[in-house]
Amino acid sequence: MNNFLILQTLTTGASEAQAMNELAASDGIQQVDVSILELLLEGGIYIMAPLALMSMIAIYVFIERTLAIRKAEKVTPDFMDKIRDYISQGSFESARNLCQDSDTPMARMLDKGISRIGKDLKDISVAIENIGKLELYNLEKNLSSLATVAGAAPMVGFLGTVIGMVNVFLDMETAGTVRVEDISSGTKQAMITTIVGLIVGIIAYMAYNNLVSKVSKVVHKMEATSIEFIDILEEPAA
Repeated sequence: MNNFLILQTLTTGASEAQAMNELAASDGIQQVDVSILELLLEGGIYIMAPLALMSMIAIYVFIERTLAIRKAEKVTPDFMDKIRDYISQGSFESARNLCQDSDTPMARMLDKGISRIGKDLKDISVAIENIGKLELYNLEKNLSSLATVAGAAPMVGFLGTVIGMVNVFLDMETAGTVRVEDISSGTKQAMITTIVGLIVGIIAYMAYNNLVSKVSKVVHKMEATSIEFIDILEEPAA
């Protein structure tokens, strides 16, 4: 009995779908399949090309900066302990070799500080701070490009929207009557460019904030490392 009801339901549903298709065909409604590429090209090459370029720039900057920041964060847990031991033993050259082998912002700061040992602590602190500023500049390299993409992409998309709406009015003026066929091209251009521009801008904005937060973490580590290094230098005098 249950199998009969299920079969009847499926048969009824298929019949209704077939009837709807026949009704749509009789009314002249056609189903159109459009690929994503074709849909994007509807936005116009002069708008979509800059948006595509911006998206590639954003992807490149995000990947390149992520790898660079990840490399900058790699510091062995016993790094500062070894630096303390070398300095307490007077092995300054060994301490500098350790810093040069580490190849991180923190290590380069300490290398500069160790090279200034014997001078006033204030001079050492200023030297470390100057290296820290250079390292921060290197960490933030190309982030401004990502911020530019985040702000410019939506505006380029809105420019495409305005151009699309102008085309709609021009088509209406040329046709003399308002038909879907006359305004569909400009309307699609207006909507597609807005969507793509917003998508590129939102992704770039999220990527920018993500990288800024990672840079801030590295900066905090640099500050903590420099403070700990100054404390190590002050230990023998205590």
